[in-house]
Amino acid sequence: MRAKLGWALAVLAFLPACDPPSPASASQQAPAALPARTQILASVERMADWQLAHLDNLDYIPLARASTRDPRDWQQAAFWVGLVDVADRSSSPRYRDAILATGRKLGWTLGGRLYHADDHLIGAVWLWAAKHGGGKEALEPMRATFDKILAKPLRHDLTFVAPAQGGDPECTTRWCWCDALFMAPPTLYGLTRETGDQRYAAFAHQEYKATTDLLFDKTEHLYFRDSRFFAQRGAHGEKLFWSRGNGWVFSGLARLIPELPKNDPRRAYYVGLFKEMAERLVTLQRENGYWPPSLLADPNRSADETSGTGFYVHGLAWGIKAGILPRDRYLPAVARGWAALERAVQPDGRLGWVQQVSDRPDVVKAEDTQLYGVGAYLLAGSAVHDLAE
Repeated sequence: MRAKLGWALAVLAFLPACDPPSPASASQQAPAALPARTQILASVERMADWQLAHLDNLDYIPLARASTRDPRDWQQAAFWVGLVDVADRSSSPRYRDAILATGRKLGWTLGGRLYHADDHLIGAVWLWAAKHGGGKEALEPMRATFDKILAKPLRHDLTFVAPAQGGDPECTTRWCWCDALFMAPPTLYGLTRETGDQRYAAFAHQEYKATTDLLFDKTEHLYFRDSRFFAQRGAHGEKLFWSRGNGWVFSGLARLIPELPKNDPRRAYYVGLFKEMAERLVTLQRENGYWPPSLLADPNRSADETSGTGFYVHGLAWGIKAGILPRDRYLPAVARGWAALERAVQPDGRLGWVQQVSDRPDVVKAEDTQLYGVGAYLLAGSAVHDLAE
């Protein structure tokens, strides 16, 4: 399971950053409108190019593990998911070519853990590749993997219990942590759309509802990361709702809903959940455009953080364009959020202020970057591009 970087120090996430000043530590004027589409696309392409050029050596990522270097690992797969959206909008074939070359090199396989949602995320990229040069062979290993799962679905409890000896908790063979709702469901729904096999969507819906029934707080309209956090509280007695964890869910919904036909009876469930989260999230954005690492922490004592912010900007911008969210209510949040993400780009071109691998709010520094943070930026920029004039 993921390294726990902030196990006993979560309260630090609610304190001001003590490293270089936050990119928005000074008062910032809220942007009146979105930049031009050409400007947004140029920013997105620059970030995509920077990350593609820095995939071979990941020493700039704190505590990068061997798995970080595997495109099938969730950390890097999130970048490739964002790159798909760039490829759809760019006139250059270089992004498509990079995706196809990576898929062919890996034989279009998923990660090695059969049931683990993190290892299913890359399947969404292979679904896109199948329609853009990869052909049907890009789907075959994925179908074989999910067919094995459907042949022997697991039904154990979703309570999160960390093993004493380390490794993945048993519950992670199901979707017992909220991040999983970004990783697997859009892939399964996309596979149903591409193949017509309804079993994948039926399984995804069943498991998605089980996870939401457990982890969604109906009072705060937010997700706990997993069952360990039900009783935990932050520095000021607030419930702990991790920004990136909720970002995974919200952005995941923006990726899942388009896979559903308009007449699918399941669609209303996801649209309703998306709107409920959006209404809450827009009230938690800080004045400088960022969402803090801990959503209910004191905004005046919080650090800026770009992975959660990127996922929220993606979801909100997509929701406006899809006609699900009213433009006048949500566009100001999108404009502030995108401006904040742009300010977080460091002089060397990397995206900064990305909280590192964790399962809860933690410290963030200006130089901290990560592949999934870039993925969130690319998803956000692509969705904002579609909204701009």
